[in-house]
Amino acid sequence: MDYYYWFFFLFAVLVNLVASAPTGPVINVTKHISFQDFSSKNPRLKQDLTLLGSAIVSDEKSTVQIPDPEQEGDLKHLAGRAIYASPIRFFDTLSQTPASFETTFSFQFQVLKSNSSNRTSDLGNSVGGSGFTFIIVPDELTVGRSGPWLGMLNDLCDDDYKSIAIEFDTRLNPEFGDLNDNHLGINLGSIISTAAINASDVGVQLNDGSVHRVWISYDGQRRFIDIRLAPDGRGFPSKSVYSGFLDLSPYLNEYMFVGFSAATGNHTQIHNVLSWNFTSVSQASLRIPSTETCQNKIMLQNNTQAETAHRKTPNSFFIFLAVVILLVIVLINLYFSSYKRDDNSSETIILPKKKQRPRPPNKARRFTIAEISVATRNFSELQILGNDEKSVTYKATMLNGCNVVVKRFLTQFFNTHGFDKRRFHKEIKAISSIRHPNLVPVRGWCYDNQETIVVYDYIPNGSLDKWLFGVGVLPWTRRFKVVKDLADSLVYLHSKQLAHKNVKSSSVFLDVSFRAVVGDFGFVLTSAGSTRFESMVSQTADVFEFGVVVLETVAGRSRKSNPGERDLLDLAWAMHEVQQKETLVDRRMGAVVNLEQAIRVLVIGLLCTLNENKGRPTMEEVVEFLNMEKPIPELPPGRPVCLFPYNSTTGLCSGYACTAFK
Repeated sequence: MDYYYWFFFLFAVLVNLVASAPTGPVINVTKHISFQDFSSKNPRLKQDLTLLGSAIVSDEKSTVQIPDPEQEGDLKHLAGRAIYASPIRFFDTLSQTPASFETTFSFQFQVLKSNSSNRTSDLGNSVGGSGFTFIIVPDELTVGRSGPWLGMLNDLCDDDYKSIAIEFDTRLNPEFGDLNDNHLGINLGSIISTAAINASDVGVQLNDGSVHRVWISYDGQRRFIDIRLAPDGRGFPSKSVYSGFLDLSPYLNEYMFVGFSAATGNHTQIHNVLSWNFTSVSQASLRIPSTETCQNKIMLQNNTQAETAHRKTPNSFFIFLAVVILLVIVLINLYFSSYKRDDNSSETIILPKKKQRPRPPNKARRFTIAEISVATRNFSELQILGNDEKSVTYKATMLNGCNVVVKRFLTQFFNTHGFDKRRFHKEIKAISSIRHPNLVPVRGWCYDNQETIVVYDYIPNGSLDKWLFGVGVLPWTRRFKVVKDLADSLVYLHSKQLAHKNVKSSSVFLDVSFRAVVGDFGFVLTSAGSTRFESMVSQTADVFEFGVVVLETVAGRSRKSNPGERDLLDLAWAMHEVQQKETLVDRRMGAVVNLEQAIRVLVIGLLCTLNENKGRPTMEEVVEFLNMEKPIPELPPGRPVCLFPYNSTTGLCSGYACTAFK
């Protein structure tokens, strides 16, 4: 019989023997955490508190601050966590009972002016963003996403990743079911709240600059939660903001980490935690009760060696025997595995002997060609999602069960065009290091054996073009949100001095919440001396391509017209010239479309296709237009013909004195 079978069989026997050991009385395991403030004078602060991402302890205010107000650059699109450094027992696996806990903490939101160069606080005078959470999470390494994700959710692709949060949200995100821009929410493994509470109902404005205090208590036996909120200093409120039955068991591991997370998006505010107390009580059963009493010791001394051996429990002997056999099986397994690898070295892909350092689960890394080959079933044709002149894209499944997308660049493409591989690899690493809610995370890369491969998260709902031009009709509210999500992602990229370089409807994907995430980056494919190619892949090209995607989203048709159809960009400008832009709006959406809003978005799209010296906006301005924070400039009455050669995809022209709008 196969020795693998015996290996797992004996392992199961060992586990069963241990599990069947006699259990003792049920006891309570209590953990207490207390921070009266977060002063650096506390000698245990550094040992007890783990700071992740953009989180600091302010010596001046003795508070935890997220984000760090003194860091370089602006404070947009940042996330951080402050986590108690040691794991806490939250779940008894034998009785399947969650721990009971009580916590109270005080916090203050400091809203800042939108101008990142002016760090002076402007309390209660600006729109805040985004909010913070009290979190219970399975690890102390992950930094959650920025923006509306409040630093709560991470980039893990594992659906079993467990997390619990009580959010204090100061931004209205209707797509997440938010009540308003001043609410609490109970989030169980999702950014969409299981229950949402209006903070105004108890007379609290979260971002008014005041210090507020929260009391949260959870009864694990009854599965009952109670949350209270009030201005700090007024004492324990007589009325709950929320109370009810809530089973946290499905979202708990036996040991979890507890703390706070916060994030900013397009708007900024500093989230301050001033004090924190936490107490948990969990049940546990002693395995073998201690018999070490004085009387027992006297009796043991009087017993003979034979009698002592006779009284040894059979369980101890079986456990010892199982461990020995298990070790023998492991050694045999290693021997035969090594022997088989030596015999079949020409057919088997050998994994590298060098061990990789442990890393946070959401950090991109270098994959081996062996890992990629296994995940794609040796680059099977059945796994292919698509291909073009420079790459083939595969759906793959990693050893941990995570679905990913593998983009394998063709070697002949690099060789034929003479592209600089080193620069290409450098930009892949640069893109891999960034995280944003509206960017498909790059899981890693592979450069082994002359291969150039990029690994992305797999987005199950597919790309935007399938929803716009395929079966079914995407409603206007979803389309408008897609446009805003795409704009936010490009603003973030440009703020990092990066560009996407491949913005198109097939590069925009919709996740399970129909949030738009942008992937399939163009990267830098630079050949020596090609200044025109450099300009083609600039941020300006991103804006033009964004404008084209906007037109496609409003019109519900691709720019790549069918035979006999007019190019969508030409048609859009023609309809603008005769003041009939409403004819471009996709009629399949019916009467539910907000026509005024759709035409406004269409105008923004046309602005993005202007020549850069004739009014093409930046992506930051585009976001302001979409959020109605800035008036939209008037479009020119028409579009002159370009006298110089230009690239119709990017809208970049070769004439330095070009006056055309392309």
